[in-house]
Amino acid sequence: MMSIQRNALRTAVRAAAQAQQQPAALAGVRYASTKSLVDAVAEVVPEKQEQLKQLKAKHADSSLGEVKVSNLLGGMRGLKIMLWEGSVLDADTGITFHGKSIPDCEKELPTAKDLGQEGKEMLPEAMLWLLLTGKVPSVEETKGLSQELAAKGTLPAYAEKVIDSFPKSMHPMTQFSAAVAALNHDSAFAAGYKKGMKKTEYWQPTLEDSISLIAKLPAVAARIYYNVFGRGDGKQAIDSSKDWIGNYSQMIGYGNSVGMTDYLRLYIAIHGDHEGGNVSAHATHLVGSALSDPFLSYSAGLLGLAGPLHGLANQEVLGFMQDMQKSVSENPSKEQITDYLWSVLKSGRVVPGYGHAVLRQPDPRFTALQRFASQRPELQSASIVQLVQKVFEVAPGVLTEHGKTKNPFPNVDAASGCVLYSYGMSEFSYYTVVFGVSRALGALPQLVWDRALGMPIERPKSMSIQALNAFLSK
Repeated sequence: MMSIQRNALRTAVRAAAQAQQQPAALAGVRYASTKSLVDAVAEVVPEKQEQLKQLKAKHADSSLGEVKVSNLLGGMRGLKIMLWEGSVLDADTGITFHGKSIPDCEKELPTAKDLGQEGKEMLPEAMLWLLLTGKVPSVEETKGLSQELAAKGTLPAYAEKVIDSFPKSMHPMTQFSAAVAALNHDSAFAAGYKKGMKKTEYWQPTLEDSISLIAKLPAVAARIYYNVFGRGDGKQAIDSSKDWIGNYSQMIGYGNSVGMTDYLRLYIAIHGDHEGGNVSAHATHLVGSALSDPFLSYSAGLLGLAGPLHGLANQEVLGFMQDMQKSVSENPSKEQITDYLWSVLKSGRVVPGYGHAVLRQPDPRFTALQRFASQRPELQSASIVQLVQKVFEVAPGVLTEHGKTKNPFPNVDAASGCVLYSYGMSEFSYYTVVFGVSRALGALPQLVWDRALGMPIERPKSMSIQALNAFLSK
């Protein structure tokens, strides 16, 4: 095993050296390759393991800052306490995926058009490859992964029966989480762990499970959509000629809408990862640290995503916009919007879709969705999308003058749900399921790296108020 790792490491080092010698003009060029995602991850694992080894050796006792009582009482906000490989969130520059911004990804990642599909947005499977390996996949690699996801995307019969047994009145996110947990019946990691395997091998079945789960999420989500709302065809066979989201869009009844299908590609790609501290990502990581398999771990992440302070924000924005239209007019002026926002703030409420726990600039994800909407004629004529733009032009100034918001700029939720609604998806309670299809792209790759790097079970120290007061009095 060690000789294989050393050979893979030498191969990775040689490849990196050759890449550095390429002329600058060739940067970002997609080269032909027939490498599978599993092969690509296997190539990177020894290199990343060595990086962690060197980090521990040189900086194990280095300080990352002090913990204050405000951190303990404030939900650990801002504390640097997690290793997360896929993305880093900066307060001023926003999210980057292995150092690549959203505009970088839009330029470099293979698109639907590259795979011969209608549409021009980057493909979420290309984002998955980037998040797992840190490298931009070629068109051929992306196409191969897309075909693999299609081949593994059919639900087993028992999972179909589980989903079909849920009452229509059960919340779609409850169904989604329960169905994902049920898929653990076929977990390669759970089977391997029961049989007995070395810790150095844990990442391999974790990756196998992760790919299997990601492949099946569209079918799970579509079947729930069909059962609850009677839309689409959740029992439709997967088309191997379509990309991952092309199939999802087809199954939920939007296959003939190039705009909606391409929007889903963009939405799911940019929502996939947003650092590890958010509830859905952290919950997945936490449960996975106990060596629960990816199905159980991501089921927990989905339950966190279902919370009103996390995944429901885009629904709240849409409801807020509709309330404004009812209270003022369908097409209010900027002056009317200003007055409405002040009435909201003076009543003690907040403006949903504005502000962020980390960001102090407009969310680059909002900018990406805004760019998409500006290029689609059918969205430019949608009153709710027009209102999103008008509020964006007014709200930062109002919130700055109000003075109680650290970040007066829009986050991604300020636009995301409104676009879904404009394309005809009016079932608010389903929006978080779409988000859940996306977040797997970031949370599950980190589980692979947690196992590859031998990360321990997460077990922070807790204190009672009495114990905390006693400690502080010393």
